[in-house]
Amino acid sequence: MNKKEKIIHAAIEAFRDKGIEKTKISDIVTLAGIAQGTFYLYFPSKLAVMPAIAEVMVEKTIAAVKNHVQAEESFITKLEQMIDAIFMVTRDYREVLALIYAGLASTEYIKEWETIYEPFCSWVSTFLKQAKTSGVIRDSIDVGTAKLVIGLIESSAEQIYLYDFKQEDKALIQKAEVLEFLKHALGVQE
Repeated sequence: MNKKEKIIHAAIEAFRDKGIEKTKISDIVTLAGIAQGTFYLYFPSKLAVMPAIAEVMVEKTIAAVKNHVQAEESFITKLEQMIDAIFMVTRDYREVLALIYAGLASTEYIKEWETIYEPFCSWVSTFLKQAKTSGVIRDSIDVGTAKLVIGLIESSAEQIYLYDFKQEDKALIQKAEVLEFLKHALGVQE
C-alpha cells in the first residue's frame, strides 16, 4: 500500500471512530504511520480526503456487486444479488457513507461525485445493455438508466441503514420493494 492509500484508509478509520469534526490530521497520520508533512503532499485538508474515500467506497461497492452477482443466474436473480450487495455495503459502512455525504456536500468536492461514480455506472450500464440485448428488459430502456437504478437502490439502503439503523426486518421489505419497482420500471420479461 502506498502512502496515499495509507492516508485514505487511515482517514476512513479515523472518521469512522471520531467523526469528521473531531478527527484531526494528526489522528489520520498517526494511524497511517506517516509524518504530518507527508499528508499535505497528497491532501491540502482533511476534507480534501473525502473524494478519495468516496472512490474507495465505490470500489468496495463494485467489488461487492461483482462478487455477489453470479453470471449464470437469471437477470432477476442478478438484480436481486446487486440489490443485496449494495444494501450490505451500506449497512457495513454506514458511518463512512454518512461522513462522505456530509463531507462532500459541505465542500466544493461535491462536483467530483459524477467522476467518482463513473466506473459503477459503467458496470450497471453494461449489465442493463446485456439484458436489453437478450430481450429480458424492455427495448425502449436507455442504458443511461444506470444512474437511476443505482440511485434508487442506494437511496433505499440509506433510508434503512443511515436513518433507521438496525432495522433488518425493514431492510428485507425494502429490498423486495426495490426489486419489484425495478422489475416494473425495466419492463422485465419473466
